[in-house]
Amino acid sequence: MPDALELLKTRRSFKAVELGGPPPSAAEIETLLTVASRVPDHGKLTPWRFIVFEGEARRAAGAAIAAAFFAKYPDAKPEQADAERARLMRAPLVIAVVSRAAPHVKIPEWEQVLSAGAAAMNLVLAAHALGYGASWITEWYAYDRAVLDALGLKPHERIAGFIHVGRPPRPPGVPQDRPRPALAEIATRYPARPPFPAPQAGEE
Repeated sequence: MPDALELLKTRRSFKAVELGGPPPSAAEIETLLTVASRVPDHGKLTPWRFIVFEGEARRAAGAAIAAAFFAKYPDAKPEQADAERARLMRAPLVIAVVSRAAPHVKIPEWEQVLSAGAAAMNLVLAAHALGYGASWITEWYAYDRAVLDALGLKPHERIAGFIHVGRPPRPPGVPQDRPRPALAEIATRYPARPPFPAPQAGEE
């Protein structure tokens, strides 16, 4: 298992279709969910929950997605329906992070939404720590009420993300990292001044 800081510095996303099997074991899924639930939660509201899609359950959920797609686009071609039906089949495990944020007398709803985002990020990091790749995806069906109803979400619940988990591609193994913003471009100190010098020519 990598050093914690090295783990955080090397986390990166994979395309869902690049993630292969075998899927995480039952014990590993329990670990993923345990880590995902250890996030800041003002007021101890637990404003999130998880839905696990594995095996044929991914295909059943895909049927609901395809049905909603056809309801929107009745003239859609069969191959389009097939693509929608396969949405959750791209990786061997998909975990939906559901935001349960709701009005509260003390805790701002925005903070509850952020907590769900933190749960999704912890889930992605836990997958990386276990040697898996992950992809945090929403796509259109995360915002479609018919799909949400079919997946069992309550009227006030929303999808923070579908986290696709699987074995990273081998070869080539770890993908080429995308360019990351220079700290001098995204961080300042107060009063405003850059906290880090801009990189010199030839430096990363």
